[in-house]
Amino acid sequence: MKTNKKLIVDIFIPCFIDQLAPEIGFSMIKILEKLGCEVRYNTNQTCCGQPAYNAGYFNEAKTIGEKFLKDFQNKEADENRYIVAPSASCIGMIRNSYENFFLSGENLNQYQVLQRRAFEFSEFLTDILEINDIKGAKFPHKVVYHDACSALRECGISAAPRELLQNVKGLQLVEMKDNTTCCGFGGTFAVKFQGISTGMAEQKVQNALDTDAEYIVSTDYSCLLHLEAFINKNKKPIKVIHIADILASGW
Repeated sequence: MKTNKKLIVDIFIPCFIDQLAPEIGFSMIKILEKLGCEVRYNTNQTCCGQPAYNAGYFNEAKTIGEKFLKDFQNKEADENRYIVAPSASCIGMIRNSYENFFLSGENLNQYQVLQRRAFEFSEFLTDILEINDIKGAKFPHKVVYHDACSALRECGISAAPRELLQNVKGLQLVEMKDNTTCCGFGGTFAVKFQGISTGMAEQKVQNALDTDAEYIVSTDYSCLLHLEAFINKNKKPIKVIHIADILASGW
């Protein structure tokens, strides 16, 4: 989608990024502004409601969802205004799970506007801005890409991040075995089924190590956080990094 009108981007920063890795949010802002977007941040924003929803607290999740609709309302249905988040799991919640709350009732129209304007960061770059090369991005390392479950299965994101990474100067992108297999995080799954979750993280990290990659990169920090915990505890010779931090590096 190419337009002469400046795009307005309301950024949504997931709660775990806000608390644990705010630099990811700043990297995303840096890139969006470089590409000419007008970036806005509503300080009233909190959570999309996914943790409550996944734990079965549907009424509480709906309440959080109603707040999200209010915080990101687009009353004029402006086609040049978008919601962008550095997390496919949050976008998947908005696009898919919110349907259980808002497909009927007074919030339907507002939700439908929001649903079609919400994008994960990498797909916004490639699908809306039609950009697959962030000029100036430089990351002279060998990396392996991890397909987060939410990105791949809920949002259909696979090609976009790879296209962006392949155009980063100095970066060597390789594929690992079973790259579409879950890392084992799965939100509360990691808490309720710790042994299985840890085993899945171990396998994912080993598959990455088998490629001799220096970094595991993904669209979702929740996956990276889980893998990083295993890597640090077991002193594995590999690091994790969010795609936004790579694209914002070198310039």
